[in-house]
Amino acid sequence: MGFFDLFRKKDKNKSKKYKLGLHKTREGALSNLKEILEKSDKIDDELFDRLEEIFIMADIGVDTVIDFIDQLKDEVYHKKITDPLELQEIILDKMFEIYLNGEIVNSNLKLNKNGLSVILFVGVNGVGKTTSIAKIAQIYKNQGKKVLLAAGDTFRAGAIAQLDVWAKRIGVDIVTKPDGTDPSAVMYDSILKAKNEGYDILLCDTAGRLQTKVNLMNELAKMKRVLQKEMPDAPHETLLVIDATTGQNGMSQAKAFKEATDVTGIILTKLDGTSKGGIVLAIRHEMGIPIKYVGLGEGVDDLEVFDIEQYLYGLFADFFEE
Repeated sequence: MGFFDLFRKKDKNKSKKYKLGLHKTREGALSNLKEILEKSDKIDDELFDRLEEIFIMADIGVDTVIDFIDQLKDEVYHKKITDPLELQEIILDKMFEIYLNGEIVNSNLKLNKNGLSVILFVGVNGVGKTTSIAKIAQIYKNQGKKVLLAAGDTFRAGAIAQLDVWAKRIGVDIVTKPDGTDPSAVMYDSILKAKNEGYDILLCDTAGRLQTKVNLMNELAKMKRVLQKEMPDAPHETLLVIDATTGQNGMSQAKAFKEATDVTGIILTKLDGTSKGGIVLAIRHEMGIPIKYVGLGEGVDDLEVFDIEQYLYGLFADFFEE
């Protein structure tokens, strides 16, 4: 089943959200893609070069684009395709395949079915980590879960207070300690409270910046050890928060944190604020990490569970319009 067939079964209200959220990318780097395919009278190296340039400008990533164009050329050769307009469906199918990479990719968080679920959030300062924690807390509270926040970013001035404000606004509990406290002490108090008082979800904030990568690795490893001493299978997810507007710099962050800890998923914030929304495919292709949530607006309800079909529709909605 091709992408177009899959997409016809999707939630059209959600489609509108992705279409609106990705309008900057669609109206920026990808704005003349459909026109180029419509006006080209043949499929040749010049057309492939133009497609390569467009996709690189959309921040899909040089390595990912080169691999993608090679796959496109193979498909054209083996199926003897001559009409450039037929590339529309092949482009979507191949990007869909690149994201899946032969796997069944589940964007839902892996939660502990038999009790407390612990989710660790990592990422540099300024990417929207605290806000993402709050939005996920809101999601689970709305589902009737008992949620606890752990204010483990004890090094950044104001980080604890910021998370505390969110906790009060949403109506969930939080564990805090004074600025400068060892973050692992926060983790210890938090997981004990969560276990002893019957919480369903523990969302743990962490430091966004340490002096060196070694310090970062050591700090994250220490926090993980503290959690695992009380709960051997914790954390159940380690989510890296990346600001989509940083483009390829976000890739560098992903690589650094993947080396420092076992990142199981990505939260990509501010996807609606960038003209380079192709970063999703670059992260998945080059890092092998699935996108779990994307930010498509500023509101507390604008963090969406990632849906690859809706995402590709948002990027290439022009292909669906006459």
